[in-house]
Amino acid sequence: MAVVPVEPRPLNDAERAVLEYLLQADFAGASALRGQVGRAEVVATWGAGSVSVDLRVRGLEQRPASQSALAPVGALVYGDRGEYVGELLLWTDGGTALSALEYAWVTDEMPTSLPSVDRFRRTVD
Repeated sequence: MAVVPVEPRPLNDAERAVLEYLLQADFAGASALRGQVGRAEVVATWGAGSVSVDLRVRGLEQRPASQSALAPVGALVYGDRGEYVGELLLWTDGGTALSALEYAWVTDEMPTSLPSVDRFRRTVD
């Protein structure tokens, strides 16, 4: 999927809930990333209808996307019957700034919304 730039907008409730859930984990840099959630905004989607988004933190100079790094936290996502349906990944600019939220699904149909937090099981490397 090609990245689709959007007019910068605040996080919606689902995006904020996912970030807050993931950032409850204790890992190097988590505290700084937690402090950025309130200033994070969506600047692109990962394709038409995608719930995966690129983020920018107002007031921070951020690196190019090519320097993104996967944060050491994520979440496995489970469906209505307890089946594994995907995972949530958090991308950062070298571990110092929020840069993307990815929902990697394993189902036949692309999700049209982020799952609710009660469907997650956090993972920390």
